[in-house]
Amino acid sequence: MSFITLDDNVFLRLRGVRNSLTPVERTIEEYVLANKNEIPHLSVKGLAQKSHTSDASVLRFCKTLGYRGYRDFIVAVSAALGSADKTESEYTDIQPGDDLQTIITNVSRNNRKSIEDTMSVIDRDAIGRAVELLRKASRIDFYGIGASGLVCMDAQQKFTRIGKTCFAYTDGHSQLTAASILKSGDVAVLISNSGDTLDILNTLEVAKESKATIIAITRYVKSELANEADLVLNFSTPEITIRSGAMGSRIAMLNIVDILFTGVASANYKNVKALLTKTHNVLAGKHKHLNWDKG
Repeated sequence: MSFITLDDNVFLRLRGVRNSLTPVERTIEEYVLANKNEIPHLSVKGLAQKSHTSDASVLRFCKTLGYRGYRDFIVAVSAALGSADKTESEYTDIQPGDDLQTIITNVSRNNRKSIEDTMSVIDRDAIGRAVELLRKASRIDFYGIGASGLVCMDAQQKFTRIGKTCFAYTDGHSQLTAASILKSGDVAVLISNSGDTLDILNTLEVAKESKATIIAITRYVKSELANEADLVLNFSTPEITIRSGAMGSRIAMLNIVDILFTGVASANYKNVKALLTKTHNVLAGKHKHLNWDKG
């Protein structure tokens, strides 16, 4: 099944499948990325010769990316090159000794770029199906480790405020326990940058045995998590060396959570507005009898 979207950017797609490429496909990928402007002018045979592979390998490479054939791949490369922002198209990693102004600019640019790149690869239909699943779910569990766990906590706080029964689990033991008591009609949202985190994969197995519906939020569309989930929402962030990459992935995941939350809230706006107003009033201290200073 093709995973190409209307806003497809072939270079972002390459980033998303990189971990699942065969050695020969990785060789083709490396040549393509190093010679982007040359690719639209090459035939199948030309790219095979340049990358020291074969015609069949190039065609398999195109299929791996989700294209029907080489022509579709070339059209996608040409479109990506034509729409590239030449001024601020690249991520910038943290460098030793960067001054504060440079740090402010680069971190902000990287975060913005993570959201922009994610919007270029995200499957709009999958978002719609995820919103419907979450709207109808009896219970929603969010599972994630590390930075992904922080995203889970944010999701729990949001969905709780609109009356959904939901929980966030951020360590392996509690995840397995929670997943074991899920049932049909429940939704488990597993969040993992790599899609190969052992704790998450163990939780995935238990949640599937419990007959819960699995939504994966992950960067790699061909990771084990993505392959086993009922629905995949993927994002795109850079592979750079210091903390910029981790920050970018967190921003992209939070953005997807915000989209899902807003979609669910919008579908039931009248009731949600009342709930949000009620929780806002409580948090704002409108209920004067809640005086924690006494006693």
